[in-house]
Amino acid sequence: MTLRGRLTAAFLAVVLGPVLVGAVFVGTTLTAVDRSRSADRLGLAASTVRASVDALCQQLRAAADAVALRVDPAARAGAAGQVVSRGLAAAVLVTDVTGATTYVTPGAPPTPWQDCSGSRATPGPVRALSARVDLRDPAGTALGTVAAAQVVDPAFVARLAAATGVAVTLLDGDADRITFTTEADGVRETVLAATDEQVTETPDGRYARRLGPSPGQPLPLVLSVPGEQPAALPAVLLGAVLLAVVLAVLAAWRLARVTTRPLVELAGAVDRVAHGDLTARVPVRSRDEIGRLAGAFNRMTRETAGYVTALTSSRDQLRGHLAVLGDTLASTHDLQRILRVILHSAVAATGARAGAVLLLDGGDVLVGRCAEGLEGRLPDGQLRVPVGAGVIGSVAATGEARRGRVDPATAPVGEPHCETYVAVPFTAPAAGDAAGRDPAVGVLALYDRLGGAEFDDDDLATLRTFAGHAAVAVENVRVHEEAQRLSLTDPLTGLWNYRYLRESLRREVERANRFGRMLSILALDLDRFKRVNDTYGHAAGDAVLAEFARRVRGEIREVDLAFRQGGEEFVLLLPETDARGAAIVAERLGSAVRDIPITVADHLSIPVTVSIGIAVYPDHASTGQEVLDAADEALYAAKAAGRDGYRVTGQRADTPTAEIPVPAGAVSPEDGLPRAGPLEAGGRHAAGASRPAQGVTQPATGGASSGPQPPRQSRGR
Repeated sequence: MTLRGRLTAAFLAVVLGPVLVGAVFVGTTLTAVDRSRSADRLGLAASTVRASVDALCQQLRAAADAVALRVDPAARAGAAGQVVSRGLAAAVLVTDVTGATTYVTPGAPPTPWQDCSGSRATPGPVRALSARVDLRDPAGTALGTVAAAQVVDPAFVARLAAATGVAVTLLDGDADRITFTTEADGVRETVLAATDEQVTETPDGRYARRLGPSPGQPLPLVLSVPGEQPAALPAVLLGAVLLAVVLAVLAAWRLARVTTRPLVELAGAVDRVAHGDLTARVPVRSRDEIGRLAGAFNRMTRETAGYVTALTSSRDQLRGHLAVLGDTLASTHDLQRILRVILHSAVAATGARAGAVLLLDGGDVLVGRCAEGLEGRLPDGQLRVPVGAGVIGSVAATGEARRGRVDPATAPVGEPHCETYVAVPFTAPAAGDAAGRDPAVGVLALYDRLGGAEFDDDDLATLRTFAGHAAVAVENVRVHEEAQRLSLTDPLTGLWNYRYLRESLRREVERANRFGRMLSILALDLDRFKRVNDTYGHAAGDAVLAEFARRVRGEIREVDLAFRQGGEEFVLLLPETDARGAAIVAERLGSAVRDIPITVADHLSIPVTVSIGIAVYPDHASTGQEVLDAADEALYAAKAAGRDGYRVTGQRADTPTAEIPVPAGAVSPEDGLPRAGPLEAGGRHAAGASRPAQGVTQPATGGASSGPQPPRQSRGR
């Protein structure tokens, strides 16, 4: 095919393709709009029918109730006559417990009647709609039923059609046969194509929807509306397409004839450039579009040669920055270091003089996490921008990148002084708001491009790439921190797990030993928890464990640590708390669990109690494992003593015991914290002496405890 033929074919494809697509789009759109509007009309009509039938059923039910309230049969007959005379029902039927008719108003339609509840389907055509109520004597004995009915006739169907604004057809109760309808004779059969609640398009251009029978709307109805699509639409679209084809052929032939020769020359020059010859030029023979195209091609080749050289250098530099960035992302989770590398690479890649990375501080303020070249540019020496304020705040609020030049008269307050800027938001990849957009978690901003020119679209694209790396870095650090947290917590209760218990116990014992403090350990075990699982199921057992953990958190201090050791066994570490303070905490925990049964699904209340064993370091053991074992032994003692209580472990065998002299006027240590060792005269603790501990089971709760107590505001956390 010649060049002229190819140009003609290409022009026709370019012009006629959208024309054909547009014609198809218009046709399908009008059809879809017609169907959507008809479906909306049918949906509104269906709601109106349901409301009308429900209102009628309520009226009939009220009429039946009014008759059923009469005890005397004569009074009941009089009430039925009043109901019919007032138009509340067309007929009233009274039956006894065997179903035999004891009274019916004159002129009642033939039975059976279609019940409003829809629980019983009436065979044959629907002649009446009724509501039934039970008839009882004053003692509550069932005497039969009272049914109030309304005649279903053409007038009734016509009223429904007038209320809904669509055609209404009442079907036979046994088969899809028409009983009454407001449809025209020519469309009755097509309306029967509606078989369910979905909107059905009939061959004659109408839309129909089947409605009922169902509870609250027991009548088998079909609603239909005519389509609104113009009948001559296909012919009009076909004529427009044919006219467009004729005009396109004429224009394509003319254009190909005029442009053939210059394009041949241009094609030859392009071929030379494609083979790497950037010195190729095209003769400029005219000043029309083809001539301007030739001139533009010549300028393009000259500028491309310069761009190739610059891009080669820029590519090598960018590869180096990306290599450094990739190594940093792969080798560390230090967010500050990663952001510093990203910012430095972005500044170097775009030729900016300065830049900054800002992250949300958890609220509505962006805080500068790292900056480069901003010395002396910040008004108060720090970079804090509210979301929505200034350039950076608006970028974070809207999620749209911005670039431009700053007018000194309208420069945003609190942002760096600059002449040109470009700012790009970055988002957390896993986040998303209700509209499906990713909320910005930070902004990458650069200032004052070298040479004084504004940042261009290429700089914007480059900055988006680095902003994407920043988003990945922030997300990776968040995921890493979350993974660390999940590895140390119990997923069911949210308490620390056994792995973190070992680490925390070692750390707290070392701290208590270093500063001469006490450390109390409480071993908790829910009493007869296996019975809860066996009786109520494991789901209820999990709910009990979760609620128990919540109550434990509400009864301890912020410095105390709660762990789930496994199953129904829990451990508490109470730093700087002696046996008396631990006993008070144990009493409070037992009361919190015992006094209020735990409510699980279906409002099921499960009474739960807890047994607690208490051990104190260093009174009862010299290592973390030993004091934990001592608490377990005390727990077994509490279990053996009848459960629902606590026991303090006995004094360890290798600890010398002695009576503690308490002189009159003895004072507590200056910090008020319990220490390991007996008191000397004056209230001081003797160095190297051990504090004796008694294996009491229920210490008295009167008086102040020497151990610190959970703050009152911590209850209910």
